[in-house]
Amino acid sequence: MLAAMPDSAPSPLSAGGPALLGGGDACPGTLRLHRADDGALARVRVPGGVLSADRADALLAAAERFGDGELHLTSRGNVQLRGLDAACGGALAELLTAAGLLPSAAHERARNIVASPLAGLDGSPALSGWLSELDGLVCGSAAAASLSGRFLFALDDGRGDVDALGADVTLIAAGDGCLLRIGAEDEVFRIPAGDGPRAALLAAGTFLRAARDSGAWRVKDLPDEVRAAVGADVRAELVRTAGAAGPAVRRPRPRTAAPPAPGPHGSPDAISVDVPLGRLTPAQWRLLTETARRHGDELRLTPWRGIVVPGAFRRPKDALGALAAAGLITAPDSPWAGVGACIGHPGCAKSLSDVRAEAGAAVGPVGRLPVYWSGCERRCGHPHGEWIDVVATPDGHRVAHVRGEHRDPRAAVRNDPAELAAAVAAARA
Repeated sequence: MLAAMPDSAPSPLSAGGPALLGGGDACPGTLRLHRADDGALARVRVPGGVLSADRADALLAAAERFGDGELHLTSRGNVQLRGLDAACGGALAELLTAAGLLPSAAHERARNIVASPLAGLDGSPALSGWLSELDGLVCGSAAAASLSGRFLFALDDGRGDVDALGADVTLIAAGDGCLLRIGAEDEVFRIPAGDGPRAALLAAGTFLRAARDSGAWRVKDLPDEVRAAVGADVRAELVRTAGAAGPAVRRPRPRTAAPPAPGPHGSPDAISVDVPLGRLTPAQWRLLTETARRHGDELRLTPWRGIVVPGAFRRPKDALGALAAAGLITAPDSPWAGVGACIGHPGCAKSLSDVRAEAGAAVGPVGRLPVYWSGCERRCGHPHGEWIDVVATPDGHRVAHVRGEHRDPRAAVRNDPAELAAAVAAARA
């Protein structure tokens, strides 16, 4: 059955909006399964990464009923289910809809929203109001259904963590107001905090109108002059409708994100764990869900393949100890800290090697920089900012230091495990 399925095929319930490019938006979703070598793949959008314990249970039920039982975290705080039967789309959609995870069939791939995972937990502003309002606005907008599955909103509590991820539209908490950034522009403009979600949706709609002529998927794909015009048009519209936009001010986007460190946060108001290679077994997911249910009933999936559990933890060390015993990363000094990889071989036909096994074999002393292993030049799920890029090639691997848009000369390394581990450790240091 999979052999006859296109790379991305709609389920019987699919009602997504029109694509921007002639080839169609092939980004996977819940209603559009993606073919992989280990079966079909579904990507479930989780706006802001926020899950109740009951919804987390529903995701596990879907993984165990239709797939391989594991849950894979993405670089946008979403969840992927793998090893699915290609014919399960309708039943999967019904299960997720009943759990509240699929509020709009037409918008399921447009609900890409990342948010600062520690917002409201360590003295920073809470973002729950922005998040629920923006998600509702997106799902209520017919035009927003045309956003590609790659388009990204970010809600930053002011610390700059998700502002560094290169979203298409970013809201940044700033005192009693907020700042709106469109794409990677250094200039932002101030608006009242209450107008933030509406301004974000307005920016997305303005992008869509501009993209019709250029065929762009994301803001960064627009020609320079068009990208600048989008920001000017958004500000003019906000001024016209509510007198709500202040003058543009310079605030360069952070070059490197600072994800929550594994361990306790606040007083403690939360604990944070990282997930080795973003891959959770059913037992690990159940333990995290049970921990959330005991301490506040919420999980926050992070764009760095980690999970924050908010709640009043009287004995955070005990909770972290149980999660560590289950194989999760609970302290910054773990050898696995900062190590990531794509699915690799045998899950992906395009991968040239089993990069997850290679990443595990090369785990050593904690490095200053994160490292990401890719099975091919596509580098699916790679981080942003500064990181070490390891890419499999027909003859071995290439290792390079990436700083934003700049990439140092690449070092070629043979397929020798010891030599490769030494090269990666040296680059991370």
